[in-house]
Amino acid sequence: MTTDKAFGNLIFSYTRAQAIADGVLIDITDEAKAHGFKVHTVVTDNLYHRYVEVPDGLDMSFGQSIAGRLHDLLTLAMFAARASKGTDRVYFKVDFLMEPGRSETVQVIAHIGPGDDGAIPVLTIMLPEDD
Repeated sequence: MTTDKAFGNLIFSYTRAQAIADGVLIDITDEAKAHGFKVHTVVTDNLYHRYVEVPDGLDMSFGQSIAGRLHDLLTLAMFAARASKGTDRVYFKVDFLMEPGRSETVQVIAHIGPGDDGAIPVLTIMLPEDD
């Protein structure tokens, strides 16, 4: 058991790997690498299911797909990351078409930090309420 003097004994920990296995985090590493990211990348299930998945009523006739919406998210995340060196988190906005004629502008956070082993950096893309 690990002891941390500031907080006492560790009672429970929930790893990133467990969160991915449970579906709380969704692995998008392959898509992220295609957009220039070099680290393991996930999005929160909240962000994915609310905005990346195409809402009912929007089909390909509206130019909407999971791949396209993920492309937009990752492109804007890359622009934000490149514009803000020296920080572990960036904030940016993404417009998602939610129904015909109605878009929603969403504040998104991209946070880079240590993975489960603490040695290799990982990226988490999330909504502010997921932080």
